[in-house]
Amino acid sequence: MSKLMVSVSGIRGIFGETLSPEIALKYAAHFGIFSKRGKIIVGRDSRTTGKAMFNAITAGLLSVGCDVVDIGIVATPTVLLAVEESDALGGISITASHNPAQWNAMKFVGENGMFLFPEKAKDFVASFSKPISYVDWQKVGKLEQDEQAIERHIQKILQISYLEISQIKAKRFKVVVDSVNGAGGLISPKLLRELGCDVIEINSEPTGHFAHTPEPLKKNLGQLEETVKKYSADLGFATDPDVDRLAIVNEKGKCIGEEFSLLLAEKFILSKQKGDIVTNLSSSMASEDIAHEFGVRVHRTKVGEINVGKKMQELKSPIGGEGNGGVICPEVHYTRDAPAGMALILAYLAESGEKISELVQKIPHYYFAKDKIKIDPEKLDLVMQKVPEIFSEYQLDRTDGIKVLGDNFWIHIRKSGTEPIIRVYVESESEKRSAQLCSETIKKLIK
Repeated sequence: MSKLMVSVSGIRGIFGETLSPEIALKYAAHFGIFSKRGKIIVGRDSRTTGKAMFNAITAGLLSVGCDVVDIGIVATPTVLLAVEESDALGGISITASHNPAQWNAMKFVGENGMFLFPEKAKDFVASFSKPISYVDWQKVGKLEQDEQAIERHIQKILQISYLEISQIKAKRFKVVVDSVNGAGGLISPKLLRELGCDVIEINSEPTGHFAHTPEPLKKNLGQLEETVKKYSADLGFATDPDVDRLAIVNEKGKCIGEEFSLLLAEKFILSKQKGDIVTNLSSSMASEDIAHEFGVRVHRTKVGEINVGKKMQELKSPIGGEGNGGVICPEVHYTRDAPAGMALILAYLAESGEKISELVQKIPHYYFAKDKIKIDPEKLDLVMQKVPEIFSEYQLDRTDGIKVLGDNFWIHIRKSGTEPIIRVYVESESEKRSAQLCSETIKKLIK
């Protein structure tokens, strides 16, 4: 049985094993009290356990005096934007993101429309030990529905100043979109049609029965690649179930790698507005090359969009995100937003007059190898303790886990904040070298 993951990233587990309605109600009640018993916006992805989770969470919030606004099945960035643009004191996104269908989770949102900043999240986690004080019958909260959150999100994206809407529409791009039966089917096709695209949908119905492994990696996107080739489309987009990560398939039906979603967005935005960019320690070295081209710097943070978003706010950065397909466009909000990423990529294509494969070729290429070690939760720290000894001759960055800095390569080894695994990311100038470094690292760690 897996362990319930309780951290500053939220509450995550396998429904019916470590995560139950009772647990969801408890943490929702704590969050309601922590949020001063104010209005809370709640949205969810399409998972089959989402309605049960929603009902439990709503019960917890109402019973401590919070008013609840139900915005239905929506993208996680839609939840965040809804909180930001309302008088709510917080929000809860019910989603396990890219995890398999049996998982579910609660992600907690502050009144600023961002996930809880680390220091506030620690205070929230510390509050779990306190007793829950429920209100009496006269102070129980009210429940209301808001069916316009998706439309407001779309309109906010269309208002991005870098978009030449008429130019995009004139191209009549043929786009295949794979929403993996998640929440994306309710926003992505509609946005693309608003941009004048000829849209071919696959896996759009938000059933929660994912058509393939939900993480938008090349190995999971064979159907999208084949559909792009079948219809001679200009490109294909894929999202995870909660629509905060974006992957792209080029006009040849080849997945270009999720890191290029951010790299393309960086290059497009920096051509419009100069400013330092922000990404995490596990994202590609190509960001430094792009930044150098435009005379700006790259700031690297711990993994996690809240760390990137917070730094972007401090720097007033025009673009940033994470190399897992997480594009953050501040003109929409400081959170990963796959639909916003789609709009930026289409704007770049329309302006350049080039094909997506040609734009990718203009970005310096490095090669990733990514793997993970599944391990008992109590053994995670023991494995991490081996790293300094194994790589004692290299410079080590301990900002987040341990990043080994070598000659034209890096190895980032860190515990996941959402699963009982250790992630190993490697990047170098050759595919063979990256694969070899990743394999050798894992062998040494589990020896």
